[in-house]
Amino acid sequence: MSEPPAELSCYTASLVAYLAPRVPDIRDRLAAAVRLRVRTDPPEGRLAFSHHTRVDIDEQGRGLAYRGAGDWPAARAALDAELARHGSVIAVGNTRHIPWSPSYGAEETSHWVVLGRHGDDAWSVRDDFDALTPRGTQTPYQGVLDDRGLRDLLGPLTRTTAQAVSRDRFALGEDAEPAPHTGYRWLELADAPNTTADEGTWVEGPLPALRHVADTVSADPEALSRYADDIWTAARHQRFHLASRPRTAAVEEAAAAWGSLPQAVRFGIASAERGRYRAGAVGTAFAQVIRTVERLEDEPVDSMENAAR
Repeated sequence: MSEPPAELSCYTASLVAYLAPRVPDIRDRLAAAVRLRVRTDPPEGRLAFSHHTRVDIDEQGRGLAYRGAGDWPAARAALDAELARHGSVIAVGNTRHIPWSPSYGAEETSHWVVLGRHGDDAWSVRDDFDALTPRGTQTPYQGVLDDRGLRDLLGPLTRTTAQAVSRDRFALGEDAEPAPHTGYRWLELADAPNTTADEGTWVEGPLPALRHVADTVSADPEALSRYADDIWTAARHQRFHLASRPRTAAVEEAAAAWGSLPQAVRFGIASAERGRYRAGAVGTAFAQVIRTVERLEDEPVDSMENAAR
């Protein structure tokens, strides 16, 4: 029986697919690594979100690091070299040019895929992202592209936002300097991955982070829109983590509350666009998640152990 779809982001879905051949229990490791922390002074300003600790560092201390090139021949050569070394590579696609993306032909943002070689003249492409997003439904994809097709898929962004750059920066869980969005981008397994885990001012833990985000966005529709994707991503990762825990009443309540939060955010954004922002509905949804997380943290350990038996 195949595993159920994992509630992950495009980043972590590809990270799991990339690591799985070398780390067979990577889904369990990632579920255990899920957290929520918010940085209040990221390089791009405003807020940045970290959804998990790093799971890509191997026993030799090697981990993933961003790389980039300004032209396709250089990028193609670097991708081939990384494939020769390690057999697969995570590349950064552009949703506007990804035919199976609900943003195809329209919105552009970073999207990770896993590449391999398919003979001498073609590339295998794997995208395990499976979600009903605010822009539509995306289902997993595996296929083969020729050189031109891959070049288009990985086409540089023509523009980005500070928040999108922050998502790239913290996609591995800690600060990893992104390659410029104006070029082709990928990640390589490096001896000294470029992270600075301890820098910055962080609000640590699900409850403090939730309260900080709620205070930031509940009365400010512009901030709500800016961080909507981050809130959606947090909800998915928290539900992914909860799915790995014994199914107690507190776990089920928390999973349901997290699942409802992105819907309330979308409702709040839509009401603001109509000129009648419903701050109360957004605040209520955050308050419900906070209450269920409080109950979850108060749940006795032995009740969770009994549920697992």
